[in-house]
Amino acid sequence: MAVISIEKLLQAAIKQGASDLHIAVGQPPVLRLDGRLRRLETKTLEPADTVDLMKSITPERWQNELQEVGSADFGFSFGEETRFRVSVFKQKGHVGMVLRQIPNKLLTMEQLGLPPICQHLCMRPRGLFLVTGPTGSGKSTTLASMINFINETVDHHIITIEDPIEFVHKHKKSTVNQREIGVDVPNFAEAIRRALRQDPDVILVGEMRDLETIEAAISAAETGHVVFGTLHTTGAQGTVNRIIDVFPTNQQEQIRTQLSTSIIGILSQALLPRKTGGRVAAYEMLVNASGVANLIRENKTFRINSTIQTGQKHGMQLLDDALFKLWKDDLVERDELLAKANDPGELAARIAKAQRGVFEEGDDVEGAT
Repeated sequence: MAVISIEKLLQAAIKQGASDLHIAVGQPPVLRLDGRLRRLETKTLEPADTVDLMKSITPERWQNELQEVGSADFGFSFGEETRFRVSVFKQKGHVGMVLRQIPNKLLTMEQLGLPPICQHLCMRPRGLFLVTGPTGSGKSTTLASMINFINETVDHHIITIEDPIEFVHKHKKSTVNQREIGVDVPNFAEAIRRALRQDPDVILVGEMRDLETIEAAISAAETGHVVFGTLHTTGAQGTVNRIIDVFPTNQQEQIRTQLSTSIIGILSQALLPRKTGGRVAAYEMLVNASGVANLIRENKTFRINSTIQTGQKHGMQLLDDALFKLWKDDLVERDELLAKANDPGELAARIAKAQRGVFEEGDDVEGAT
């Protein structure tokens, strides 16, 4: 029986532009292309195949972790051009793997279509900038473009704390030190505390997943550093609530006050399949201006969305407005947009009105269908 090599599978993933490669017993290898899963026309993988594929790329320390705790995550470079983030795990007693492709080519903020205000916010001397969205919505790519912009623009010391390291940054105008959880430092909270003794200007926290990490990130932002972080939340309003809810009730008022002064902005994103192939992002942008701090401090976060709606002059935009624009520009199918909308009913009604030629105030009528 032909042996399947990991090199051939990775080359196929790169050639076809797949975001992920899935390896599981009982089916051929699977690629995720433009958000859809496609099986490769090769043999069905046996238990021995997945073990061989895993061993061919997994360093010994991570193989040990797989045996001990049932899963492990690491990153590795494949050739000059590409890195993969790998998650190996056990399922039904067999070995499975998912490999996420991370291009070495860093895209600019303009290429990603980020709200223009992001460049300005990246240059702030201190504060917390959060990039949020579900898994696979492109948060890492967005953060890498921001870090690269700072790296090319100013002479800062940038420390990234990642699990695992994804995009590799070379020293340009800035000095960039990248630290990997489990390799260079034990956990996120400890890494942030240590980073503060390393004279940083900018700290990137790959994932703010627990109270200790969130607390350390807010403290770092308050003490004169720009801190970038990610959360798996949808929308700016939900993000603020999620951070506050992590803390015990008796601390929440204090955290609201700290957040109200430390947040620079919250960028929430969704990734959608383009009609013409490939994918396109929609962004929601909250800038801490125009009374936003008061809403956070006074526990009136339910009013954040209406503040974003009226805060366009500060560079703000709602996700559903960005989705509507993608529909109007004929880039994405209506059903795909509604699946990602914060308020699908309202967006559907708005699209239906636009199709009849009735537009809301602020809708750009040009190019409407």
